[in-house]
Amino acid sequence: MNVQEAYDNWSTTYDTDTNLTRDLDRVVAENILSNLKFKSVIELGCGTGKNTVLLSQIAETVHAIDFSESMLQKAKEKLESNNVTFSVLDILEPWSCNDQSADLIVCNLVLEHVENLSFVFSEAFRCLVEGGKFFVCELHPFRQYQGKKANFQREQETVEILAFVHHISDFFNAGKSCGLTVSEFKEWWHTQDQNGIPRLASFVFVK
Repeated sequence: MNVQEAYDNWSTTYDTDTNLTRDLDRVVAENILSNLKFKSVIELGCGTGKNTVLLSQIAETVHAIDFSESMLQKAKEKLESNNVTFSVLDILEPWSCNDQSADLIVCNLVLEHVENLSFVFSEAFRCLVEGGKFFVCELHPFRQYQGKKANFQREQETVEILAFVHHISDFFNAGKSCGLTVSEFKEWWHTQDQNGIPRLASFVFVK
């Protein structure tokens, strides 16, 4: 199955499956963003809304995007806030967002499924106001080198979702190529990783 079909399928158990990467990603988002305030936020690949709730609390408006209608439905059921708008959108197609319309764009556990980062970063640059931030949190390439990728269980089988390896330099270069500057880079471990290789890498790019 393709990536979209996989996430449609996964949506029924995504929030309840044991998933240390998902849980750590939520912690990272809270650590980086919870004490900040924004006017307009675009969330790429919002999924079931695991971070959308936080974004709705720190922003005046949130435009939450995902190409999986099933994932979006779960997010809508979770959100009671009236400052969040949901859209079905493939981020590899032109975004339905105005130029310089957001002061924060958020992208969590999405880009491993994107082969070429250039389009996403160029669209982020287009949609950000001057001084706006692009927050990215992804599976650390060290784990990708070991063959790790997003997966879930169905009928006692593991479904692995198509993924592409992106090196740390790929993220830096994708930002630089379209005029975004890295203001913060961090590596993250879950408490159960026991001093192993980092699980996630996060970046804050600034326009």
